[in-house]
Amino acid sequence: MSTQNLLVELQVEELPPKALRKLGDAFAHVLIATLKAQGLIADDSVVTPYATPRRLAAHITHVHDKAADKAVRQKLMPVSVGLDAQGQPTPALLKKLQALGVADSAEAVASLQHAPDGKAEALFYDSVAPGVDLAAGLQKALDEAIAKLPIPKVMQYQLHADCDLPGWSSVHFVRPAHGLVALYGDQVIPVGALGLRAGRQTQGHRFEARSEKFDIGHADAYATTLLEQGAVIASFDQRRADIERQLAAAATDVGGGVRPIEDEGLLDEVTALVERPNVLVCQFEEQFLSVPQECLILTMKANQKYFPLLDAQGRLTHRFLVVSNIRPDDPSAVIGGNERVVRPRLADAQFFYNQDRKKSLANRVEGLGKVVYHNKLGTQGERTERVRAIAAALVARWPQDKAGFAAEVDTAASLAKTDLLTDMVGEFPELQGIMGGYYARHDGLGESVAQAIEDHYKPRFAGDELPRNPVGLVVALADKLETLVGMFGIGNLPTGDKDPFALRRHALGVIRMLTEARLPLGMTDLLQASVLVFGQSITDPTVALTDFVLDRLSGTLRDSGYSAQEVAAVLALRPDRLADVAQRLEAVRAFAALPEASALAAANKRIGNILKKAGDAESVAEVHVSPVLLKEPAEQALYARMLAVLPQADELYAKGDYTASLRALSVLRPGVDAFFDGVMVNAEQPDLRLNRQGLLKQLHLAMNRVADLAQLAAG
Repeated sequence: MSTQNLLVELQVEELPPKALRKLGDAFAHVLIATLKAQGLIADDSVVTPYATPRRLAAHITHVHDKAADKAVRQKLMPVSVGLDAQGQPTPALLKKLQALGVADSAEAVASLQHAPDGKAEALFYDSVAPGVDLAAGLQKALDEAIAKLPIPKVMQYQLHADCDLPGWSSVHFVRPAHGLVALYGDQVIPVGALGLRAGRQTQGHRFEARSEKFDIGHADAYATTLLEQGAVIASFDQRRADIERQLAAAATDVGGGVRPIEDEGLLDEVTALVERPNVLVCQFEEQFLSVPQECLILTMKANQKYFPLLDAQGRLTHRFLVVSNIRPDDPSAVIGGNERVVRPRLADAQFFYNQDRKKSLANRVEGLGKVVYHNKLGTQGERTERVRAIAAALVARWPQDKAGFAAEVDTAASLAKTDLLTDMVGEFPELQGIMGGYYARHDGLGESVAQAIEDHYKPRFAGDELPRNPVGLVVALADKLETLVGMFGIGNLPTGDKDPFALRRHALGVIRMLTEARLPLGMTDLLQASVLVFGQSITDPTVALTDFVLDRLSGTLRDSGYSAQEVAAVLALRPDRLADVAQRLEAVRAFAALPEASALAAANKRIGNILKKAGDAESVAEVHVSPVLLKEPAEQALYARMLAVLPQADELYAKGDYTASLRALSVLRPGVDAFFDGVMVNAEQPDLRLNRQGLLKQLHLAMNRVADLAQLAAG
């Protein structure tokens, strides 16, 4: 067996830019995985993926030309079935050997291995499977890599050569393929795919390659040859890094502390659009800066793939950067062309902005009644009225009561969706809320209301900021509660990867607002208040929605670094005030670090099981313990200790000092241990049994106010 490096390249027409990186990585990693499964890859092999707008490729080191032979043991049948009483082969065994291509001679039968197989003994046939050669193994790997590509949308096109029916034979792939390279060292491997036969010839840059097609001399020379002969940077990561470097250098040349806007998605997409990037500085007329910068930035990014330049304060400047795919000696024509292209886009944005401001947000409210929100939940107008009602219910429970607060909340809630009817949001839906804030300021509604309208979709994603003021918090919370309760109420729940109304995101938004803003509001109360505004149009989803929110909260807490046990202990009690959850978790963590924690958690679990068998574990009715019926010294001592400790623990719990409350209970450990060592809980006398169960129930309730400590018990 010899070992060399392997290069495989598939040349295609322009690939979808948003999927290019994923396609390149998938192509390379499925290739190496399939080769490895066939024994053609060394342990220290390394794969390097390449992806440009017109190619997918992979370079793999230390590839064997042939896999090693492999010993194979095949079970045939039980000995009792394969051999008769005299040890001679039965017809069934002879037929099996014939099917395997083994001569049914006495030597062949004698060579069969006898080995245990469960309770019986079976016959096994040992053979050596020859290792696959590279050509066959690569063909299988190539077929699998193509079949497993995460193609966003498949095309169908016809072959015109090397096929059964030229012009009629069809191929299904992401884009038409025009070339295939497969080199093992400097040798071509005879494989094929998509109607193509492998060779060593590739193509470079459409306009700047030295020749239309050229040869790759060696697998290791691929990236270098492509750059020198074809003017193409084959590596996606290298092109991306080159663009970042050029963007930073161009911003420095402009001066004034400007910087290109940071957008990882845009950077990936532009990297997938060019083969050899060239960053150029362009500009537009400063008059357009009177339009909200979010509009200008979005149109430049989304429509033109430009990088706007921001000043040191984060304000948009009239300059922007273009990543060109060509490098002419005189770039003025490219710069001028891009400046001409962007101008009408900015003029449209300016026109939409000016037109929208001719009509106030208040005058658009009536139009919401003509926009369908959901066929079971009515129009956006009806939805707005529900949000207003939920917001009013929140204001009544809100820990802030400044003059005019309720009026500001109602104004923001009634106008929050009106920018959906504006031309700007119609053109750029991503600006909903943002444009509402601008138009609210233009209408003179005040900064609190404007910020609330702008922020009421927040938090929109993980890591997004919360609404900036209490008015915005109320409206954002009301908006998300209306969506969650409405969709759950009509049974429109997310399933698997499908969540068209972003209910998971809305639930996380509710969680973040309640916890991070430390709002002293109960989930059950909020949900039931929200359910009321829907009348009879939905089924009450409070229980299912609470489960949904707690499930999202559980995942968030584990991602934050809390252990599964800690999270389970706190959420097992289904805490109603999510703002307290962090304190409870810290208390549980501190309790778990105490020497007494393990024994008390185990005892708590034991108490829960005893009460559950008694049919009284879930009851929280008042517990009565008669001191007269406490006969054993251990139960008398435990009761006396509880009388001293529980009031202190309850007082600390009421103050919200959950850590101190649990720490106070830890002193009960010796008494609890002695109780279980010296007292029979299920005594034969009913009055003693019930009294002891009452004692345990009182202890159980006290120990599980902060969290279900039994969740911390091992096993």
